[in-house]
Amino acid sequence: MNPPASSSAGTASGPVNQALSPVAPGDRVFSWHDHASLWFSLGVGLLVMQVGAYLMPALSPREALLAIVAGSLVGAGLLGWVAKLGCDSGLSSAGLMHAVYGRRFASLPIVLNIVQLIGWGTFELVVMRDSTLAIARQSGGAGAFMGSGWLLAATLLWGGVVIALISGSMVRLVRRIIARVALPLVVLSLLWLSWQFLALAQAQGLAALWSRPGAGGLTVMGALDLVIAMPVSWLPLVADYARHGRSGRTALTGTWAGYLLANVWCYSLGVLVALVLPSADLVTALLLAQGGLIALSLILIDEVDNAYGDAYSGAVSAHSLLPRWSIRRFGIAIAMLCTLLALVLPMRSLEPFLLTLSSVFVPLFGVVLGRLGGGVAARVRLEAAPAAHWPSVALWLAGIAFYHLAPKLLPGLGAALPTLLLCLLLSWVTRARLPAPAYG
Repeated sequence: MNPPASSSAGTASGPVNQALSPVAPGDRVFSWHDHASLWFSLGVGLLVMQVGAYLMPALSPREALLAIVAGSLVGAGLLGWVAKLGCDSGLSSAGLMHAVYGRRFASLPIVLNIVQLIGWGTFELVVMRDSTLAIARQSGGAGAFMGSGWLLAATLLWGGVVIALISGSMVRLVRRIIARVALPLVVLSLLWLSWQFLALAQAQGLAALWSRPGAGGLTVMGALDLVIAMPVSWLPLVADYARHGRSGRTALTGTWAGYLLANVWCYSLGVLVALVLPSADLVTALLLAQGGLIALSLILIDEVDNAYGDAYSGAVSAHSLLPRWSIRRFGIAIAMLCTLLALVLPMRSLEPFLLTLSSVFVPLFGVVLGRLGGGVAARVRLEAAPAAHWPSVALWLAGIAFYHLAPKLLPGLGAALPTLLLCLLLSWVTRARLPAPAYG
């Protein structure tokens, strides 16, 4: 890669900052199929199904489906839009933050992004470890594979797999493994599980289940926030992959279509499982389905790319702050840290974690979209960015405050959508009145 020389990219006497250098046109190889395959695969996960199960029994199935479809359309649409910005500019997510918030202030959201990616990577390893042990116990008997020794072994196993993958090429992983091998297998697994649980629902009375009223405790708008929170958690990652795309249009539509289908499918499957086999343990419920052992094993293998995605994007963000370390070196270090944390941190309080992330990244990327949307991203020049772009910073901080105040100011409307619209519109309207130091 031969990026254009700039103060952000590096100098002849220092290392090139690959995170802040546009990907050269000759290195942009991702097609529509690559974008769609990657984001369908990243959208499929046991965590997504678990969050879907959280919607029950508070909501009725109709209300849950409404929240899932609407939240997925908005969330996946945001992912697609940011993917287009990344592809048009050739910049990583860290580069987009530099352009909008300034080269020095951008360090704050970049550090927050690294922290949340380490948290997500740890969550993914815990999910994979616990699911592996559940599958092993299902195969070997209830008393098998118990104790701290097996927990340690399963954690180190999956951590080692992620470390091995992060040592290779991201582009090759997406095009040769995810698109050609993992995608067909995980689609077959989802089809099988959906068929099995729909059969169980039919046996229990599908019409009665569908008309079951919600127990209360969660509104449709609250559920919408929870559904949007999952794709929003990917917003700080999407440009890291989309920058390798050939066209902004295919990056947008491929990312949107792939993630939308996966998010709706997995959330809905989580709701369906919770309806027919209420259980605090989603993995156990999935294993009870005929053929669930094989299907769950394939989904578990697909979960690896989620942990890989967290480690890779965390490495890109860290490299943007300290280019002396390569992306690969940072990736290995982050994967090792996630593995260690997975050994000591329990996986609980997932819902508050998701909503806290949303309160930071919904307004953050609302401002990014408002500032760089409409073709501006293609003209980004990071060497002209100021140390801090205070109007954008003020909009972001105000957006975080509004996110937490919105439920009190606008009860019943949720927080994510009002905050997103406010930040996007204000940053768009004020863009023309401001000097454009980062683009022209």
